[in-house]
Amino acid sequence: MKTQKLKTSLKRRAAALLLCAVTALGLCGAAAGAADVIDVTAKICPDYNIVVNGKTQTFYNVQGEEVHPVLYNGTTYLPVRAIGELMDKIVNWDQSSLTITLSGSRDGSRVSGTPDEDAKRSNVSAQIRTDFTVVVDGVTQTFKDVNGDTVYPLLYDGTTYLPVRAIGKLMGKTVSWDSSTNTVTLSQPAQDGSLVTDADSFEDGTPAGSTGSQQGTGSAGDTIGEQKAKEIALEHAGLKSSDVTFIRAVLEYDDRNWEYDVEFYDADTYTEYDYEIDAHTGKILSFDHDAEYYNPSQNGQNGGTLIGLDKAKSIAVQKAGLTLSEVTFTKAKLDYDSDGDKYEIEFFHGDYEYEVDVAAYSGTVLDYDVDSRWD
Repeated sequence: MKTQKLKTSLKRRAAALLLCAVTALGLCGAAAGAADVIDVTAKICPDYNIVVNGKTQTFYNVQGEEVHPVLYNGTTYLPVRAIGELMDKIVNWDQSSLTITLSGSRDGSRVSGTPDEDAKRSNVSAQIRTDFTVVVDGVTQTFKDVNGDTVYPLLYDGTTYLPVRAIGKLMGKTVSWDSSTNTVTLSQPAQDGSLVTDADSFEDGTPAGSTGSQQGTGSAGDTIGEQKAKEIALEHAGLKSSDVTFIRAVLEYDDRNWEYDVEFYDADTYTEYDYEIDAHTGKILSFDHDAEYYNPSQNGQNGGTLIGLDKAKSIAVQKAGLTLSEVTFTKAKLDYDSDGDKYEIEFFHGDYEYEVDVAAYSGTVLDYDVDSRWD
């Protein structure tokens, strides 16, 4: 009798253990299925600048609505379809297999739209999709972060995003981040494996524009350099670097050609110069200068002495309780109107943007404004 009860007890225990095992497997299966979609809180970042081959990019979805970079867990994500445009590839979505495919060749056209000027930083609900597959030219892609861990596409508002490091891998470009200007730059990698490394330009025997998505004259990797472009523009204008304030000097891809857009301002003659220079040959493609003819007596200044741009910068920064080394200037220019001549100085420090107007002759602060960079 005791033996029979023991057998019954053992059977019940075995059944209970089996039930627990089946339940556990079921839970594991449910957990594995749930892991395909991970709900997260991310942040859209309209204030981020994305520069590809020297040109700042604005991304649009197929409806012509601007889509912004997304920040999640310290990583910047960019829209896959818009990146596909830059790669001259057609982007396809297969709902049945949850697969994003980049392949073929586009006709060169890109979706255009109206920039979303009112967009602000804000938290949004998104999903990490471990069930999405990315295929480029027939090859399934797996992406890793700097620690070697697998990273997955992010889905937000119908747009699929990939981490910028993964985008760099797809485009064959190096990725850099400038925290002072919130700028992500994707550029040509350094010339690796070249027998000679000390040269002004490099070629590997491949005809310019014959492979990849780049077309036109050469590539972004064999240019004369920003400094040389500045020197060419200054020599043509008959000025020295100490005579001017540079407004911009950037490498851009325009009309199937790489070129430097160089702009600077001469405070002594109140003249702004604008040059477009071939990035490979150094040839000046176009130039323009606008002189703001000035009569100091017209504003009642009686021909006084200007304090100068550098002095105006110092006064503006001092007003903010900062030092010159702590700020990044975004504007510094002499302006004049019926209310009197003034220097317009703009700069940012940390999370704040400053705008200061300084009287051009007395150095008096005429206007001072501070705003959050994220508002």
